[in-house]
Amino acid sequence: MDFSWLTARPIAHRGYHDARNGVIENTLSAAARAVEKGFNIEVDLLLSADEDVVVFHDDTLERLTSAEGRVDRRTMAELRAIPMKGTSDRIPSLDDLLALVDGRVGLCLELKSEFPRRQDDRLVRRVAECLARYRGPVVTKSFDPDVVEAANRIMPGIPHGIVADRADDLEYYARFTRMERFALRHLLHAPRTRPRFVSYCVRDLPAPGPWIARRVFGLPVISWTVKNEEMRRRVLAHADQIVFEGFDPDAGG
Repeated sequence: MDFSWLTARPIAHRGYHDARNGVIENTLSAAARAVEKGFNIEVDLLLSADEDVVVFHDDTLERLTSAEGRVDRRTMAELRAIPMKGTSDRIPSLDDLLALVDGRVGLCLELKSEFPRRQDDRLVRRVAECLARYRGPVVTKSFDPDVVEAANRIMPGIPHGIVADRADDLEYYARFTRMERFALRHLLHAPRTRPRFVSYCVRDLPAPGPWIARRVFGLPVISWTVKNEEMRRRVLAHADQIVFEGFDPDAGG
């Protein structure tokens, strides 16, 4: 499947959001704003209590909404009733997002997990059900090699990528051994996960894993999260496209 669109235009991180002006990340307003600019869109996906696919980044509701508690303890109907802070937006489902975008720009869907705890395949299967009805350009990605492996098995017609960084944040990677962090940093799972692209942290490029993926195996590398034009110019020496927020890549500078 041709997914050259992934590197043809910048990718708006969690949509083209601007909280200062009332456009919150991972909302339909942020997605609509990206569509208007012709930017591809990256969003995060979780499961609700009734196993609908939720467009939301955090495991809990406090940072972005007027509610508290875990996202996966609420049904999709309950989540839709919760206001985002300072706006009239509600938490959308993946089906809501697909209906709004309708193939006008590409979608890069990040499947969240609580790895290294072994995941079941419910999120991957529910995403596959949603995408079976969608005809627009789409890829998925995940930090979790098991999720990428499952996505390859369950959605073989869609390109799937790995998200990675230096794996040196000992709070985030507290449950990982040193060797596990080493393997994630250098993409040593690639023979089993077979990623079609790499999404690597901007602060950690250049790095051996994405360099080999790009230069030896010809895989596209996108880099997150780029927050200004200077950062963009620097990282494009090592990556094919940016995942951005906080500025307009079309404005130059």
